[in-house]
Formats: sequence, structure tokens, C-alpha cells
Amino acid sequence: MTAREDVLNRVRAALGRPGVGTTAAGAVGAAPAAVEVPREYRSAGADEPGSAAAVAQLVDRLVDYRAHVHEVTADELPRTIATLLGDEASVVVPPGIDEGWLGAPAGDVVVRRDLPEAPLSALALDEVSAVLTAARVACSETGTIVLDGEPDQGRRAISLVPDVHLCVVRTDQVVQTLPEAVRILAEHPARPQTWISGPSATSDIELDRVEGVHGPRTLHVLLVS
Repeated sequence: MTAREDVLNRVRAALGRPGVGTTAAGAVGAAPAAVEVPREYRSAGADEPGSAAAVAQLVDRLVDYRAHVHEVTADELPRTIATLLGDEASVVVPPGIDEGWLGAPAGDVVVRRDLPEAPLSALALDEVSAVLTAARVACSETGTIVLDGEPDQGRRAISLVPDVHLCVVRTDQVVQTLPEAVRILAEHPARPQTWISGPSATSDIELDRVEGVHGPRTLHVLLVS
């Protein structure tokens, strides 16, 4: 038996499920007893989804992670996007992006569209300055935004390769706890997920922070109320 099989069998035994040669009691051939799995963790926070308190907590966490937060109305969103893209040469957008977000003049910014029938190559994405996406849900306690591959978010690659990410989050998408976020994501369990807590960063053994290692160096979060 491999180490992997041993670990999985122990998990199955704890859940009262038969494993490969191992049961809940560790014996061979005996039927495992049903085990009640404790689920006493918090399933929701004190703050309602989309509440001012949840949004304020998310902003606090994002700023602490060195993300740039822009609180705007739906009418202000296109102009804010245009302003943020003013210094960029090009932006890639997913197939289901709200075209109204790109309605304001954006100077000489080139808009590249990543389509299922014509996905941009890794090289092409590397040449793009920024990416604009929506989001699926945001967790205020951890300051985490999750993308799950919906058409307005696109495939994982487009949000990981460009150096700048503009991510639009509606305030009604903000929940306080991870269990609340996971329940929303569980509605489509087969979708690939990207969990974002600030710009991509890492630290070496001397704790020197380096940003832009595994994804965008700069994260702009546009909170739309």
C-alpha cells in the first residue's frame, strides 16, 4: 500500500466509508461503522451579504494586501475603467464582458478579446498590458475575490498572465465568511476557480516581498454599488 492510499483510507475510515483493505476500525473485511462528521463551524457571519459592514471589511483587507480599491456607482464605472486603462497599451477581456464597461473613451488602448473559438496564446497574453474581468463572489473576512470561469470572467489564463488586473465586484456579491462564499461556488462545482487575495506576491527567506510572481503585479478592484 502506498502512502497516498494509506492517507485516503484513513479519511474514508473517518467518514465511515470502506477503503482499500482498511476499515473504520483498521481491520480488514469488517464493515465500517457510520461516523457523524462534526460541522459546528460558523456557516455565516454577523454581517449580511452586501451590507455596508461587509463591504467596509473587504475594502480594509484589500488595502492591507496592497490592492487599489475604487468605490464607484454603475454610471461611474466605464469612466473609471477608462481612466485606469489610460496608461496601458492594451487590455484583454473575456467573451461575456459587459460592453457598457468599455463605453467610455480609452485613448489608444487596444482591446483584445479572448474567445472560446479563438483563445489568445500565452505569448499573446504576455504582450497584453491589462485584463478586465467581473467576479463571482468576494469574502470580506479574508479579503478574497473568487473568479469561477463564467463568461464575464473568462478562462484562468487571462487573469494570471497580464501584469494589471481590473476586477469588477458588485457590492451585493460581498459575503462575510468563507462558508458563505463556498456555498455560492458550489452551485457550479465543475468550474475552475481563481482565488485572489491582493496582487500576486511572494517573499524570500529574508522576507523581501516581490510582487507579480504568480499573477498580476497590480490589482484594481472596482466595487460597484
